[in-house]
Amino acid sequence: MKLENKNIKLERKIEKVQENLKKHRSILVALSGGVDSTLVAFLAKKAVGNKAIAVTADSMTLPLGELEESKKIAKKIGIKHLTIKIDETSNLDFTRNPPERCYYCKKELVSKLKEIAMKHHLEVIIDGTNADDMKTHRPGALALAEENVISPLADAGLTKTEIRTIARMFDLPTAEKPSMACLSSRFPYGQEITENKINRVAEAEKFVRKLIDPKVLRVRDHGSIARIEFGRNERKLLFDEKILDSINEKLKSLGFHYVTMDLLGYRSGSMDEVLSRKIVPSVNKIKSKNIRNFH
Repeated sequence: MKLENKNIKLERKIEKVQENLKKHRSILVALSGGVDSTLVAFLAKKAVGNKAIAVTADSMTLPLGELEESKKIAKKIGIKHLTIKIDETSNLDFTRNPPERCYYCKKELVSKLKEIAMKHHLEVIIDGTNADDMKTHRPGALALAEENVISPLADAGLTKTEIRTIARMFDLPTAEKPSMACLSSRFPYGQEITENKINRVAEAEKFVRKLIDPKVLRVRDHGSIARIEFGRNERKLLFDEKILDSINEKLKSLGFHYVTMDLLGYRSGSMDEVLSRKIVPSVNKIKSKNIRNFH
């Protein structure tokens, strides 16, 4: 009975998302390639058919392989897919890497998405922000709200766990896919982000994935120190002397002086643990807003 009630609850939330999407004649979906944006793209396609277009930002902070993954996802869903070039390192507000870095990044992204939306006569922009995202340090969510980007999953109260369950129901390819935050999340706030540093982190993660292929991996760049995070149940994959030596040698060749393993393993927002509450924007206080078309 509990399982049945849970399914009914999810079905109602799905219906709420669909009802909201059907209010619009046409939709641009910001597709990152994760489970959240994949579900949104799938539901948008169901709601307005060919009047939905998915757009992925091709930038140096996009984790390796995610652009190609997004293309495959869009093809499987049957939604038209476009890509746009983004260079975050040209934005000084981004490169100086303040705690509200994602705010500036999202502002720039949405400005590019609006250009695409205007060109293709798309009524609204939607993204995959979920209800759990609104409870954490998400300055990017504030930028989305200011720019009238709709977050239908968050508006329906869908959590990450519920979204994965729904993705399985619809047999979406990203149902079990781990979160893949952009590479800028690998740097402590206040440490300047440069193209060379991003490339170094990307190369480090590429090497480790080729060597071990963990489901969850982050190589955090603390200047001269590389701090490696594996999924909590995957930490044992590093418990091999040959593997440790290989990773140490490779990452030092990339310019790190010390190579360390985070004993706690991966947890979302580990870079936010040093933030004081005073400097965290009250993103979680964003309430339901009046969505206006941007035409």
